[in-house]
Amino acid sequence: MGNYRTKMRRAGCQEVTVNAEKRSRSNPDNEPSHSNINRPKRAEVNFLPNFPQGKDPSSLDQLRQAIVEEVKKAEKNLPLIRKLMETTFPLRRQTIVMSCPPVKELLDLWPALKMESELYAEFQRITSQNLPNTFYAELDRHLPRLMTLFRQKASKTGKTADALAEILRIHDEQEIHDIHTKRTTVLHALPVYLREDVSGFFRTCTDESDELELGGVEVALFTVISDHDTTSPVHYQPVKTSVVIESDAVVSLPRFGEAFLVMFGLIYALHLSYPKALTNTLEFTQKILLGLESGKLSPRLQTLKNDLVM
Repeated sequence: MGNYRTKMRRAGCQEVTVNAEKRSRSNPDNEPSHSNINRPKRAEVNFLPNFPQGKDPSSLDQLRQAIVEEVKKAEKNLPLIRKLMETTFPLRRQTIVMSCPPVKELLDLWPALKMESELYAEFQRITSQNLPNTFYAELDRHLPRLMTLFRQKASKTGKTADALAEILRIHDEQEIHDIHTKRTTVLHALPVYLREDVSGFFRTCTDESDELELGGVEVALFTVISDHDTTSPVHYQPVKTSVVIESDAVVSLPRFGEAFLVMFGLIYALHLSYPKALTNTLEFTQKILLGLESGKLSPRLQTLKNDLVM
């Protein structure tokens, strides 16, 4: 394998070349070979592709500037944006993986990633998978069993049971029990069931607030509501739900489920680490719902997966 990687590096393969400048006998002052390795984290198929034939960083950056100008227009040429984003994908991945600039700077360079359709297209470029179709199909398939598991847990005693019971009580009081209501309930109850502290991740504020308190927020979902019941763990008719990354409100969506999915897509597109407070929930999404790197599960997730097929 060492000889194979040497040949690939000499051939100019970016995924191998990116980690070439590590400590060796000929370069004893470089970083150790095990530190700061740029490699796929979560079954990415196209992690760091090479530039298209005949293209270089300068020519691709001109196309990037064309994307920026097109996104500013009131009537956007969506097919053109899609084509340009497809062509500039290698430049974008090189910037994200090798330079690791702040998220705000990245989204200023590539504002099309704030568009839901382009974010899903980016996810498909990285993983070869249709994010919304697969996510919603698998989530909806498991909804009945998940609700059963949550109710079984809620009937017991303890903090987790009490928290689930409160979420399910609010769910049962809703006049409308459509698919969006069920998705919202399950996405709120899942991290509680997995014993994760979501107090810093799922946040609520009123629309009377002048601005969200975003200082120090790594990744979070802010649900903006019109009433003053900010203590409720779940809201089914919010004003909006904002995806916050690195203390910046990146995008706002009308439904909690859509915001959760966009947040997950941005983590992939921007090559971010999972927030520690929600690792199990996001790995459930990745490995069980989407089937990406599904063979490696923590004991807690393996138990949940087994319970889902019973």
